[in-house]
Amino acid sequence: MYAARYLPFAGRLLVGLPFAMSGLSKLGAYGPTTQMIDAVGLPFPALAFAVAVAVELGGGILLIAGFRARFVAIVLALFALAAAVSFHGNFADQNQMFHFLKNVMIAGGLLQIAAFGAGAFSIDNRRTGGRQATAHAAQAL
Repeated sequence: MYAARYLPFAGRLLVGLPFAMSGLSKLGAYGPTTQMIDAVGLPFPALAFAVAVAVELGGGILLIAGFRARFVAIVLALFALAAAVSFHGNFADQNQMFHFLKNVMIAGGLLQIAAFGAGAFSIDNRRTGGRQATAHAAQAL
């Protein structure tokens, strides 16, 4: 029973924190980030930079807080898959293949959050008065 209460928050923290940190690091590296975006051939590097920062930083924080977690998890999963295809598609380079698979695994974990919700310690749960997390915890037993 305790795992059903605490593990969803731990999972959101472990997935959301790297996204938020990546978004923050991009804020301090505008030039190199837009150059990398341009180098892979994506259009509008400045716009892509702004989208990446908003999705990573904003999405990471919202996921950790558990606010609209299902929607945010889907957005982050799509972002992770798009990043995998756009930046890590050179499978001749083992490092790129590792990062591609890492992004796919992250997307899989995010889809679990999208499927099962934010859990007990979340803004989503407070907004529903605890009904959602209680129902999921009962199903987990």
